[in-house]
Amino acid sequence: MTLQLPRPLRGVVTAMITPLRDQITLDHAGLERLIEHLISGGVHGLFILGTTGEGPALSHRLREEVIEQCSRLVAGRIPILVGITDTAFSEALDLARKAEQCGAQAVVASAPYYFPASQSELLGYFERLAKASPLPLLLYNAPANTHHVIEPETVLRASEIPNVIGLKDSSANMIYLHTVIALLKQRPDFSLLVGPEELMAEAVLLGAHGGMCGGSNFCPQLYRELYAAAAQRDLERVAILHRRVMEISTTIYRTSNEDSAYLRGLKCAVSLLGIAEDFLAEPFLRFGNKEREKVRRHMIELGLLSASRQV
Repeated sequence: MTLQLPRPLRGVVTAMITPLRDQITLDHAGLERLIEHLISGGVHGLFILGTTGEGPALSHRLREEVIEQCSRLVAGRIPILVGITDTAFSEALDLARKAEQCGAQAVVASAPYYFPASQSELLGYFERLAKASPLPLLLYNAPANTHHVIEPETVLRASEIPNVIGLKDSSANMIYLHTVIALLKQRPDFSLLVGPEELMAEAVLLGAHGGMCGGSNFCPQLYRELYAAAAQRDLERVAILHRRVMEISTTIYRTSNEDSAYLRGLKCAVSLLGIAEDFLAEPFLRFGNKEREKVRRHMIELGLLSASRQV
């Protein structure tokens, strides 16, 4: 029986890294260990080939391989959402078709990220993509990456399009998210998920359905418990767990001064746990020994790693 995507989708959907053996080769053993780590950690779904998954930086051959292998390894145990963002409509649609063939439950697309586009043009793009896609579509508001904002009124209009079922908001703009929640109060089945894990608890307390948390790649239980506390409105527990999330955000994700520090730190943390390699796709390089040692020390201080474990 095919796994059905809950409407709305609630909980922690891991914005999954793409384990690489080098900058162009999938780390198959690492991918299997990572998926088992996430499922045993209780996450509610996987979002592959998004920003944390380096989707737009990977070749189409590699993206298709990731879809195939993730679908095979997950084997219907939890939902898989596939990032299909691309500058070419046909390439995005090909990825959606591949996702459907492999058994994924939904696709996620941001605005094409090269040419400027008006809100009416973006709405038309999403309408055509949703109509052609064999899987349900979630919009992905990621203005830092695409240089487009999917305005709240555009999200509302898109929610009326058959096959558009939700939004991932990575704007880190809570006024934006509050506005979307207010506009969509008559659509309780429309999934609203927040990207920045630092905002997940607040977002859930105020009406969102969950988060796509990168940190759940290495400590899924923490983010699952934070979501549960927020959903149950256990504010004392939320405060404790949110403080842990912020400790990760202000240490591991800030190991260097580059904008890539979040992804490099995240992949380094996963590798220090012995789950997967920490190679990144171009243009980024993994941390050197100095930064790797800093991440190791942060993880030991946070209780995420034994001091006896080798770098």
